[in-house]
Amino acid sequence: MSRGELRIYLGAAPGVGKTYAMLEEAHRRKGRGTDVVVGFVETHGREHTAEMIGDLEVVPRKEMQYRGTAFTEMDTAAIIARHPQVALVDELAHTNVPGSPHVKRWQDIEELLAAGITVLSTLNIQHLESLNDVVQTITGVPQRETVPDAIVRQAEQVELVDMTPEALRRRMVHGNVYRPEKVNAALGNYFRIGNLTALRELALLWLADKVDDQLDRYRAEHHIDKTWEARERVVVAVTGGPEGETLVRRAARIADRARGADLMAVHVTRNDGLAGADPALLAQHRVLLESMGGTYHEVVGSDVPKALLDFARSVNATQLVLGASRRGRFAQIFSRGVGVTTTAESGSIDVHLVTHAEVNRGRRLPAGTASALSPHRRLAGFALALLGLPLLTLFLATVGELNLTSDVLLFLLAVVIVALVGGLWPAVVAAVGGFLLLNYFFTPPIKQWTISEQENLLALVVFAGVGISVAAVVDLAARRTRDAAAARAEAQILATIAGGVLRGERPLLALLQQLRETFQLTSVTLLQRVPDAAKTVEMRHDPGCWYIAESVGQPTAEAPGAGDADVPIGEDLSLVLNGPPLAASDRRILEAFAAQAATALRQQRLAREAAAAKPLAAADKMRTALLAAVSHDLRTPLSSAKAAITSMRSTEVDFDEHDRAELLATADESLDRLSGLVANLLDMSRLQAGVLGVSLRPIGLEEAVPHALDEIGEDARAVRMQIAADLSAVRADPGLLERVLVNLITNALRFSPPGQPPLLSASEHGGRVELRVSDHGPGIPEADWDKVFLPFQRLGDRDNTTGVGLGLALARGLAEAMGGTLTPETTPGGGLTMVLSLEQAEGTGT
Repeated sequence: MSRGELRIYLGAAPGVGKTYAMLEEAHRRKGRGTDVVVGFVETHGREHTAEMIGDLEVVPRKEMQYRGTAFTEMDTAAIIARHPQVALVDELAHTNVPGSPHVKRWQDIEELLAAGITVLSTLNIQHLESLNDVVQTITGVPQRETVPDAIVRQAEQVELVDMTPEALRRRMVHGNVYRPEKVNAALGNYFRIGNLTALRELALLWLADKVDDQLDRYRAEHHIDKTWEARERVVVAVTGGPEGETLVRRAARIADRARGADLMAVHVTRNDGLAGADPALLAQHRVLLESMGGTYHEVVGSDVPKALLDFARSVNATQLVLGASRRGRFAQIFSRGVGVTTTAESGSIDVHLVTHAEVNRGRRLPAGTASALSPHRRLAGFALALLGLPLLTLFLATVGELNLTSDVLLFLLAVVIVALVGGLWPAVVAAVGGFLLLNYFFTPPIKQWTISEQENLLALVVFAGVGISVAAVVDLAARRTRDAAAARAEAQILATIAGGVLRGERPLLALLQQLRETFQLTSVTLLQRVPDAAKTVEMRHDPGCWYIAESVGQPTAEAPGAGDADVPIGEDLSLVLNGPPLAASDRRILEAFAAQAATALRQQRLAREAAAAKPLAAADKMRTALLAAVSHDLRTPLSSAKAAITSMRSTEVDFDEHDRAELLATADESLDRLSGLVANLLDMSRLQAGVLGVSLRPIGLEEAVPHALDEIGEDARAVRMQIAADLSAVRADPGLLERVLVNLITNALRFSPPGQPPLLSASEHGGRVELRVSDHGPGIPEADWDKVFLPFQRLGDRDNTTGVGLGLALARGLAEAMGGTLTPETTPGGGLTMVLSLEQAEGTGT
């Protein structure tokens, strides 16, 4: 069976017409003969939307009971049994009533799609998981119902239902979205012009990204290499040279002028791995690029222009930024250079050749262009040339039976041996010397510096040329071998550097320790300039004030120049080294260490700032939740008490004694509830501040439980108890234990169905006493057990008059303050059991 297709109507806010557009599409499909049913459509009381359902077949919803209230949900099984071609399922982000087969409606839709049914659904942008925090920042309203982005991105079609903020607000004023009594509040809060504009932009940008992904897939599937200028993308080529910063900044300006164009940088690494760029400069350019919102990429290739254009075409780039050639005019005669070649082959991609300070200065010769052989081997080569060739001449003159061709081949063998031993220059000396010896002793006329026959002249010239060429090849091979070994060592060191920044709790310390071990230094110190804002009066006029950001080994340098070597990292950082002098060829690795040290320091600082901000964010979240809860839950008992007292003081109504007693009881009950809420809030604040006073002493549960039931009042008479009289006493604070029990029993009573009151049972084992408070209510999924202990959370509780959601959070906090634990379990037969475990009092064990 083929999988069904998912089509989503995406909107920026409620009321833009998503459901209406979905119903219009359903009627169009039905008119073409498609079997269409309505699985679930939520009209929200909007007459025009309800009228649009019209003659569409509606699959009856299933009714579910939750906490004594009837709810209706989509009947997924009935839709599958009906098996239409298309099903309409509104509100993709909806959370189902507890007890449903799936927690989320998008999971129901996945089941329909797997059954081969095409689904039309709707979604508001604020329900996307990746945008949830952004939307809350914009609107100030948290969205508890979210959909994973992957579900929406997998949809075959996502259609934007768009409407300007002004038009949507007019619709609301006309009563087409909310009931008249809610319009003013909505317009002044969630549906402000600024909020709607921002949400609309989020929807457009998110959909643009999805369309971009679809375009990339289409181009890949159809092998389209040409650039389609559907969206501006600027690619800048960085070589690791000093001009890189200029190129990155110019490319960023070009992208800004293109109004939000994507900015990417690419570095082409040679596939032989030998001619690498400066890793320190590349790291600096990468940091600069990412600070401007760009992304960094590396590709491998031997043909740089081809590799650049292949990358640019693969990302559908429209503009390519290159630096003007650094080579001199003479070098450009023999090769057009990367910039000119790339421009000639770019096709529809616009190429910008940017001038910079390094133009026409030429390229510095890479390290290692000198002979790759050791001085001893070169001396051995010269000695072999100076001694071996005369000995070979003497040998051939003594034998005297060989012709010129054989003589030339033997001299050529000698030159090759010299090249293998001593490299290029000894072999050149051997080739020239061999040429002269062959000319003088073996080429007619003998013992004269002349050659009578052209063939002999050709043979000697070829001999010299072959000898020098072989020597050059041998020397090049040796140099390449050395470069490859050096490149491998550098790669290993750089990989270690990169990994050191990512791993461990203190990456900067590990990085400096790695630098110290790599170059056998005695100490490495990273110095940072004291910021102006932190300078004392004495330091204000001293620009060279430094402090130690991190250090390994001894002695520790306190300022640049105080060590054997230092590597500046920008204006405010310096790496100071103490130890043996370093070779010039090690400078690249040093600068790479320095660049990574700066990155690690920044990462360390950000981690500290994040750690400092985390409790502030938690406190802010707590404060926001507290205000949201208190604004309603404290106001309710206050309002009830005030209404009762105001009624009693009224002179317009004459209350009898019975009415007065009821009003007084209402005021008393409301004030008791208010007192309990305030007490819970105070206890929670003391717990979080760590100043809650706890006085532990032995106390029996048979003594503490009745006190808690008495405090709860009449409702507690139904609670069943199974607590043995000989149960060991527990070590607890009597007042706090009573508060814990009151909260647990009250919570259990709230969720217990009629006729099934909570059960309190106790047992002891392993030196601890466990009290279980069990109910047979709807229960809580195991995945959500930790959430019930979060302050100001009423998980699934729609009754907002029962408290600020502190009960279980406070109960666990008080239990832990007494050295106990509070954990949830599933009640056998359904429901939730809270297990309070306390330490057994000494001397009371059985």
